[in-house]
Amino acid sequence: MTFLSSVEGIVWGVPMLILLLGVGIYLQAGLRLMPIRKLGEGFKLMWQGRDRKPAPGEKKTKEDEGEISPFNALMTALSATIGTGNIAGVATAIFLGGPGAVFWMWITALVGMATKFAEAVLAVRYRETDSTGYHIGGPMFYIKNGLGKKWLWLGGAFAFFGAVAAFGIGNTVQSNSVAEGLSESLGMPHWLTGLILMVLAGAVILGGIKRIAKVAGKLVPIMGIAYVLAGILVLILNADQIGEAFGMIFYHAFNPIAAAGGFAGAGVAMAIQFGVARGIFSNEAGLGSAPIAHAAAQTKNPIRQGLIAMLGTFIDTIIVCSITALVILTSVEWSAGETGARLTAVSFDLALPGVGEYIVTFALAVFAFTTILGWSFYGEKCFQFLFGTRSITLYRVLFIIAIPLGAMANLNLVWVLASVFNAMMAIPNLIALALLSPVVFKLARAYFDGKDILPGEELDHDKS
Repeated sequence: MTFLSSVEGIVWGVPMLILLLGVGIYLQAGLRLMPIRKLGEGFKLMWQGRDRKPAPGEKKTKEDEGEISPFNALMTALSATIGTGNIAGVATAIFLGGPGAVFWMWITALVGMATKFAEAVLAVRYRETDSTGYHIGGPMFYIKNGLGKKWLWLGGAFAFFGAVAAFGIGNTVQSNSVAEGLSESLGMPHWLTGLILMVLAGAVILGGIKRIAKVAGKLVPIMGIAYVLAGILVLILNADQIGEAFGMIFYHAFNPIAAAGGFAGAGVAMAIQFGVARGIFSNEAGLGSAPIAHAAAQTKNPIRQGLIAMLGTFIDTIIVCSITALVILTSVEWSAGETGARLTAVSFDLALPGVGEYIVTFALAVFAFTTILGWSFYGEKCFQFLFGTRSITLYRVLFIIAIPLGAMANLNLVWVLASVFNAMMAIPNLIALALLSPVVFKLARAYFDGKDILPGEELDHDKS
């Protein structure tokens, strides 16, 4: 365990954070801040993409085919990202890095929007159709089809790390978080929670991407909006503290904060480190997971899906994480020694006595459940890349069986393993994003100049 913890410290150390931010900044600069400037257009396309169907008389082309609407592709990606990171991760960042960590989470999100945009553009550009007629894509495919056969080993490495990581951060960690929360709030035994989750998740997962997307398309917006509204209600009740909360965030982003109560104090470096690390843990920009979902979208234009995909980072971190952070910072308890999901629950309960804790527990349960659904698809596609289409059923069964085991397990080891494999996923993906960035830049310039490059047309980079 000590060895694995050391490995985790290395793979998620300063070099990794610099790599994640560096690639994101490079993409944002190469795109001339387009993901930020075109945020409104992204929301417009998302709304239009709720049910992607050909217009009357319009013939559906092969390139326009896909399994799920652009909106549901985003909801599937969000189902995997909006989870424990938005509730427990934000609280941990504040507890370890101080209020200034929230500012650096915001910066990470703004940079990560360019990363998510590029991931989705490449996923749609280089996706394939498998033997069953389904569209499949993601880092392993844009490495294979964009960089060529000599880089195939890198795509295989990503697929291996992704297939394994899904059992950790996307499965056992989530089921255990739900089991812990329901045990504390309702006294429900861990095994019962695990069994219920297994049955519910299994019914969805065995139906494949269409059923996952359909459930995510309904559940994620409803629960996300409900959680945000509950948070806004708390902020209305704590309105006199909001100004001070923002003051703390901006001041301590650049200035150390002294110890207070159960809070040990934090320097600026800690605020940056924990803000960036927890921000990436929450929105997954750069890990390469979300483009696997976006590759299944019904679209023929990679740029349009990229504009929709980048909203995932904005919604996850700028909206949902910010709500959690402000609820915590407007509470007098944030420095009293609580951390993780418990700190968020206490903060909600102070404003909404007797109700707030249950809101957080229920939100955590739903968010964790949808995360299990989203990551089951990510892991399945990685496994399929390695072992073929026939292996999908085996992976689904193993994934479902792991859910109750995670609910009952001691997950210290699993947390560390999941963290390590997540980092190992990011490395091949970031290399591919950097090498394929000219493709992203050229497609984006052509689109906004009104000169779309169609899927069948080759780029100079494709011939190399």
